[in-house]
Amino acid sequence: MELLEMEMVAGYAQRLGDRPDIAGRRIEAIGFQVGQQLAERYTKDRNRFTDLIEIIKFVCKDFWAQVFRKQVDNLRTNHRGVFVLQDNKFRWFTRLSADPASLPTATAGMLPGPSSSSSGASPPRPPGADLSITTPHDYNKVTAASLAQFLYFPCGIIRGALTSLGVPCTVSGEIVSLPTCSFTVCIKA
Repeated sequence: MELLEMEMVAGYAQRLGDRPDIAGRRIEAIGFQVGQQLAERYTKDRNRFTDLIEIIKFVCKDFWAQVFRKQVDNLRTNHRGVFVLQDNKFRWFTRLSADPASLPTATAGMLPGPSSSSSGASPPRPPGADLSITTPHDYNKVTAASLAQFLYFPCGIIRGALTSLGVPCTVSGEIVSLPTCSFTVCIKA
């Protein structure tokens, strides 16, 4: 699946190189559809969920294990509808690394990162929802700006799954250091 994502991002970047915002929206929309379909498939033989915590636990354990081949490493919440899912070794990012030349800019200033929303309009981004790269690795020479494109698809998958389970939300992603990333889920009231 990670190779599919890499090709999808490369294809949209090539076709819409001057419009990364449109490329990001399209990638996120594909992820949303995939997330909806996967959630339906993985829950067809289960009892209906009774509360929000049960749904979030399902996404962090069962759904995450099916899609990303491991469970979420850390789940935090503020008990007001915001959940942070952290994966310390996000499988899809193990083949990526940031170009060190792009890192001083990325760590000094924040780059726009993906934020997927259940509505068509772009919601205001919560603090800390932007992409910041802080890793010195240098394998594939991926620039910090292009790393943001790789977050749209998993953000869409998470939002699609939660929406399919009856939880309207926004999802944003942040790469802490490759391959560690976190996804912030803001539940809509």
